[in-house]
Amino acid sequence: MGYLDGRVAIVTGAGRGLGRAHALALAAEGAAVIVNDPGVGGDGSGNDASPAEQVVKEIQDAGGQAAANLDSCADWKAAANLVDQAVDTFGSLDILVNNAGILRDKMSFNMEESDWDAVIQVHLKGHFAPSRFAAAYWRGRSKAGEEVYGRIINTSSESGYIGLVGQVNYATAKAGIVGMTLTMARELERLGVTVNAIAPRARTRMTTGSFAGYRQPEEGGFDDRAPENISAVVTWLATPQAGHISGKVLACYGGELELQSPIEHEAGISNGAARWTVPALIERSPELFAHGRPSGVLPLREGIGS
Repeated sequence: MGYLDGRVAIVTGAGRGLGRAHALALAAEGAAVIVNDPGVGGDGSGNDASPAEQVVKEIQDAGGQAAANLDSCADWKAAANLVDQAVDTFGSLDILVNNAGILRDKMSFNMEESDWDAVIQVHLKGHFAPSRFAAAYWRGRSKAGEEVYGRIINTSSESGYIGLVGQVNYATAKAGIVGMTLTMARELERLGVTVNAIAPRARTRMTTGSFAGYRQPEEGGFDDRAPENISAVVTWLATPQAGHISGKVLACYGGELELQSPIEHEAGISNGAARWTVPALIERSPELFAHGRPSGVLPLREGIGS
C-alpha cells in the first residue's frame, strides 16, 4: 500500500532531473503519472521524446502506471489537453507538480528580449496554464457535488526572493510563482485543493554551474544534492496527510526543510498624520534597519543554487 494509491498525477518537465525523480517517487507511492516533457535542451531549444518515454518505461517496469506527454506545458491548448489526458487515461486528476523550466542566464545589461521571453514563458506561464485547467477541472467536480482531492506543487527558487546575479529573468519568474501560489491557495481552498511551492537546491542540468566545485559523495555516502532528496518533500505535499498545508513556500536541500516567508513585514516607521518629506526620511530611515536586515544588499547564503 502506498500513500498515493489510486491517485493520478501530472509532473511537468519530468524527463530528467528533479521532474524525473518526482515522477518516480509519486509512482512508487501508487500514483499513476502523466510524464510531461517535450525533451528540450536546458535553454529550451530542440525536442526529444526519449526522456519522457524512458521515465514511463521505468515506472511501468517497476509495476506502476504512466503515460508520456510531449507537449509544452506553456502552450495554453496543450496545457488543457494535458489535464484531459490524465482524466481520459487514468480516470481523474489529483496532483499537479509544476516543475518544467529552462535557464538563459545573463547579466541584466546583456540580456536579449528572447532570453527574457523564453524564461518567463516556460516558468511562469508553464506553471499557470496547467494549474488553470486543473483548477477548472476540480471546480467542475465540486459544482457537481463530488468530493475533490487536489494538490498543486509549484517549483520556485531562492533566487526569486534573494536575487542571484545573472538570473533576472529566472528570479522574476520564480518570484511570480510565489505570488501565484499564494493567490491560488486562497482561491482554491474552499474546493479542497492545496497549493504550495518548493524552493529546491539539487544537482540537475540547470544547476551544473552552481555546483561546479561540488564533490561527489563517496560510494554509499549521502548525496545532499541528489534530486531524490527533494522528491520526498513533493510526495509528502501530495499526500492526504498534508491536506492542511497550503499557501506555503518550503526551501529544501539534502536533509533540510525550511518554511520560508519570502515577503514579510519586518519593520516600520510612522510620520503620524503628516505626509513624509525627504528630509524626514533621511533622518528617520535608519530606524527601519536598526534591528533587522542591513540597509545594503544582502550577502548570498552559501550553497544556494538555481
